[in-house]
Amino acid sequence: MSINFDRIQALCFDLDGTLRDTDDQFVQRLARLLGLFKSFLPNRDSLPLARKIVMATESPANFLFRMPDHFGLDDELSRLGDFIYSLGIGQNPDPFRPVEGVVEMLKHLQTRYPMAIVSARGARSTMAFLDYYNLTPCFTCIATNQTCAHTKPYPDPVLWAAQRMETPPQACLMIGDTIVDIQAGKAAGAQTIGVLCGFGERDELQRQGADLILDSTPDMLEALG
Repeated sequence: MSINFDRIQALCFDLDGTLRDTDDQFVQRLARLLGLFKSFLPNRDSLPLARKIVMATESPANFLFRMPDHFGLDDELSRLGDFIYSLGIGQNPDPFRPVEGVVEMLKHLQTRYPMAIVSARGARSTMAFLDYYNLTPCFTCIATNQTCAHTKPYPDPVLWAAQRMETPPQACLMIGDTIVDIQAGKAAGAQTIGVLCGFGERDELQRQGADLILDSTPDMLEALG
């Protein structure tokens, strides 16, 4: 793996697990549920089992998530999801937190690069998170699961973001925590960074050919100098 920092003119960020601390809150919620059975667990601790379950579901979840896109049903399902979200169903009174250090990182990087969100999440919940933490102004454009004909791992949203940032795709850097982020970035011709603060693991990100792997997204500041 190697990355050419001189090529980088624009940044594309995944949301969940990259900017938004989704997986840790999933783990904590599942651990609370599993806590009902803690007398059967080693050391009566539900947290390690909860983390293993969440990490183990990442690959099957990615596969299932791609099926509606493959069969052309993603727009309908996404609109249904946004409608359900607008009714307040599934909204959490405890908003998902940013990955520690991400807000400060974005405020700094927006002075150096045009930036985009490239997310497979629905528009309503994406904007709810960005607006809640006043991050929307940091980004030139925001791609959600309805922005393009296909979402990640297809290159479409990365290419769309590059066009709106007026940057060649080859000069973009796609940053994400899962293999679909790396696949989308590489398919678009962009360089890629995998981060370990989300759902993905080092070995699988390496197998997909991530150009660089960082422990957490805010490590971007040091990596970019």
